[in-house]
Amino acid sequence: MGSGINLKSQKRIAAAVLKCGKNKIWLDPNETSTIAAENSRKGIAKLAKNGLIIKKKTAIHSRFRVREKLAAKRLGRHTGTGKRRGTAEARMPTSVLWMRRQRVLRRMLRRYREAGKIDKHLYHVLYLKCKGNVFKNKRVLMEFIHKAKADKARAKLLADQAEAHRNRTKAARERRAQRIASKKEELHAEK
Repeated sequence: MGSGINLKSQKRIAAAVLKCGKNKIWLDPNETSTIAAENSRKGIAKLAKNGLIIKKKTAIHSRFRVREKLAAKRLGRHTGTGKRRGTAEARMPTSVLWMRRQRVLRRMLRRYREAGKIDKHLYHVLYLKCKGNVFKNKRVLMEFIHKAKADKARAKLLADQAEAHRNRTKAARERRAQRIASKKEELHAEK
């Protein structure tokens, strides 16, 4: 375009033919007269094929540095007090933390119930405890479940032992009563 020839319309047609914006069109400065002679889409397409009109490459906007910085942030870099713009609540809302924790605990309870590790009654008790903010994470809930199951097993064992003891003493009492009754009968028979 150094010679002062106006190639505005050629550039516009080239942009339409090559399906891009006018800024992406490069017109060969040594062939301005040839380009100026063409004013049809077909002619411009031919020039593009011959390399007198070129669609420039898309400028690259690299994300390399961004990825590097994000990787560093994951390791805890660049997150000090000087880098923070929002409040702690705005950066990580407590409601979101609460929802996450509830979902984790409830999912665990559901799986335990489906696997038969806890019955529906214990499930309901624990569900309400979760809602009441008793367990701060899965580990605490798991320990509570194990403890509850152990306590239940111990109570059942003690109850069984007590029942067995009652049965034994009852049987012994009955035997003693029979012995006494038989002795009484023998004494009556002797008289």
